[in-house]
Amino acid sequence: ITMASWIFHMYVMVLLTFISCSQSKRDKVLYCSACKAIVDELNYSISQVDPKMTINVGSFRLNPDGTMTDKKVPFARSETHLSELLDGVCDSMSDYALYFDPDTHHKQYRRFAPRISGSSEDFPDFKNFKFDGPEASNNLKFACETLVEELEDDIISLLGRDEGEDVQKKLCSRVSDHSKSKIFNLQKN
Repeated sequence: ITMASWIFHMYVMVLLTFISCSQSKRDKVLYCSACKAIVDELNYSISQVDPKMTINVGSFRLNPDGTMTDKKVPFARSETHLSELLDGVCDSMSDYALYFDPDTHHKQYRRFAPRISGSSEDFPDFKNFKFDGPEASNNLKFACETLVEELEDDIISLLGRDEGEDVQKKLCSRVSDHSKSKIFNLQKN
């Protein structure tokens, strides 16, 4: 019985070691880029909604006097709309590829595909993109899904307040130190 117990404890220790190692070794470029892509895609989707659209939120209970207390809020930044957008935001990660900046020599994933409503001027210079096939976009999609799962409440809270560029800075600096340094370096330039 003691030998079986010892083997079980060793198995659990080895399993926990592998789990902790796999969680702590995130690709900083991948996760930082996924975070930036999430914010970019959501901001674009929000901008496509008619600003006059509203949605009723609040309690749908009747007050003692027979009236209902609810309020209308802009639909684009409502929790309902943002939740719907988050459900599909990672599907657009196939429109991103690894980009090498020739000036700074930094790499990050960037959108290479123009938006549906975009013009032909939206096409980037492809010579600095590295297309590694579906595996690279699958990795970015997985990172996106992981971040959405981990940060869903924060994403909805920040985007619901319409904080502009601060959303990317606040959210993505939580993801990794790599994102924090890249975001702050971009602002200095």
